[in-house]
Amino acid sequence: MQLPIDYRSAHWSVRKKAREEYIRIQNGKCIHCGESLSINAPAEMMLKKINRSLFPPNFFTRPVHLHHCHKTGLTIGAVHNQCNAVLWQYHGE
Repeated sequence: MQLPIDYRSAHWSVRKKAREEYIRIQNGKCIHCGESLSINAPAEMMLKKINRSLFPPNFFTRPVHLHHCHKTGLTIGAVHNQCNAVLWQYHGE
């Protein structure tokens, strides 16, 4: 699969394949915190206060997300859901 993809126009099945490919390329590690995507984000991320009302209803039900640039729509990598929330809420990503 050719990465990055345009997150905004990609079908959910293409997003899933991209997420899986990023996980493979990243050796199963979160692109943000560097920890394994097979476990929860590290305590440093989990302790950050998150305003859950900023996020879609099912945002936290999926443990691994496909991080993307909100300006270009291009994907960046696979991240823990909590890392993605921190990136969005605290860094505007």
